[in-house]
Amino acid sequence: MKRVVLKRVVRYAKPYRGCFAGGCVCAIFYVLFTLLGPVFIGNAVDCILGAGRVDFAGVTKWLLLLCASVLLAALSQWEMNVCTRKLSAAVSNDMRSDAFCAVSRAPLRCIDGHSHGDIISRLVNDADFVSDGLLQGLTQLLPGVATILGTLVVMLVLNPVIALVVVLVTPLSIAFAGFVAKRTTGFFRAQSEAQGRMSGFVNETVSGQDVIRAFGSEEHCFEELDKICDELYETGRKSVFYSSVTNPGTRFVNSIVYAAVGVIGALSAVSGSITVGQLSCFLTYANQYTKPFNEVTGVLAQIQAAAASAERILQIIDEYPAEEEAPDALQPNTCGGRVSVENVCFSYTPSVRLIENFNLEAKPGQRIAIVGKTGCGKTTLINLLMRFYDADSGTIAVDGTDILRMKRSALRGMYGMVLQETWLKSASVRDNIAYGRPDASDEEIRSAAKAAHADGFIRRLPQGYDTIITPGGGNLSAGQKQLLCIARILLCRPEMLILDEATSNIDTRTEMLVQKAFETLMQGRTSFVVAHRLSTIESADRIIVMDAGRIAEQGTHEELLAKNGVYANLYRSQLAAE
Repeated sequence: MKRVVLKRVVRYAKPYRGCFAGGCVCAIFYVLFTLLGPVFIGNAVDCILGAGRVDFAGVTKWLLLLCASVLLAALSQWEMNVCTRKLSAAVSNDMRSDAFCAVSRAPLRCIDGHSHGDIISRLVNDADFVSDGLLQGLTQLLPGVATILGTLVVMLVLNPVIALVVVLVTPLSIAFAGFVAKRTTGFFRAQSEAQGRMSGFVNETVSGQDVIRAFGSEEHCFEELDKICDELYETGRKSVFYSSVTNPGTRFVNSIVYAAVGVIGALSAVSGSITVGQLSCFLTYANQYTKPFNEVTGVLAQIQAAAASAERILQIIDEYPAEEEAPDALQPNTCGGRVSVENVCFSYTPSVRLIENFNLEAKPGQRIAIVGKTGCGKTTLINLLMRFYDADSGTIAVDGTDILRMKRSALRGMYGMVLQETWLKSASVRDNIAYGRPDASDEEIRSAAKAAHADGFIRRLPQGYDTIITPGGGNLSAGQKQLLCIARILLCRPEMLILDEATSNIDTRTEMLVQKAFETLMQGRTSFVVAHRLSTIESADRIIVMDAGRIAEQGTHEELLAKNGVYANLYRSQLAAE
């Protein structure tokens, strides 16, 4: 694990130092009782002096003590596992929460520029890998370090010569494990990235099944999936293979240690330096001493995967900065509805200019319709008004106050927005309508649904307003989802409105009814209406015709028809199509 990443993970573990301390104490007791076992076994062996010369009372005593030490070691190990599991789960949970908060508060520029499936993979899969890696590492590391130190001290006390042999051979095992670990980190990082691409591709494919099947692109999707699977297989194979070499290598070195202890111990026993029981004790200690190295290297793959996953989660936390507010940001309590846009320039990428020197003045209560060809910047202008993106230059002001000096929550609270793409959470119909006003009464919710002409189909649902909407709104039609989003805005009754193709998924008859509801809602409210069907915005106070990020024409419906320009051509082409 990289040093920087390790420091960050340790920082997350600091609030749970109690669990760590408890795990350390339990690990010490576990090792203490485990180290007593070989002593009791050696003493029991020494009580067997030969045929007919067995001290049964002594053997019984040492065996009872052995049973007690085994029981206490098991209890200590169980409590240690509880503490380490709490610690690893808490650290993983905090990292996931911080990453989710970073995603939730980050500018949309960051979210839109990253694969959503990869973000999901980092929040779900990588967080789980961190938890598993920490759990395995702690459960092996804490007792392992205590076992190595305790065993070494006991062996030095019993026989320094044999202990010196163990100490001299051990660095070979550590060096081999470190050599392999350094070369597997890159493979595990590549494996985590491939898993992120896999999650992104699967998420994209599942959500677009209707389009994929409509165009008969199943085979193409299979080919793309095979490429990602091959990459994931190759990185996974290399990472697992190289990490799996570590354990057999360290076991080989540790077997040499065990054999050396056996040979030297046997010679010492023959010479009378130690007893047979002490030789048995030494062989057990030699095995216990080398066991932690085997266990740690055995879980090296999970530790390396946890390191790569922790790095990916920390990247989200570091690279997704929260939307900054001005130190003296204002939070207006009222809104008059006057919006002015002066010399605004904006582009998603520096090399491609989208909006240049854009100027617009919306008076309180006016209905501003925005029309134009696809890609001319209509939705981008809405994003700038809501501060989903900040303009590269120029100013946007509400009631004479630059929106950069306002808190985003205050600015966005002034607007009610219905988009072409609907979003509903997996909750009841009632909760979705009341999303902007959780404290709304049932009567207010029903009134808003009636105004949006959604009450009829809601009552026909299995549980009416208590019907749970499935993820993605799969149990509702596109038009029904749109009506719920409209009802959500009607319930909030904001000071200003943004309608971005708000009736695009609604049939003509329902659209007429909803337009009447919008007419009532827009009375006295500044409204920005993005529309492709020009017949729906004929009554607008002003129509802005955009072309390549600039205002090509503006005026009322009649004035623009009289100009016989871009708007007139668009209007006549739609009439001809109809």
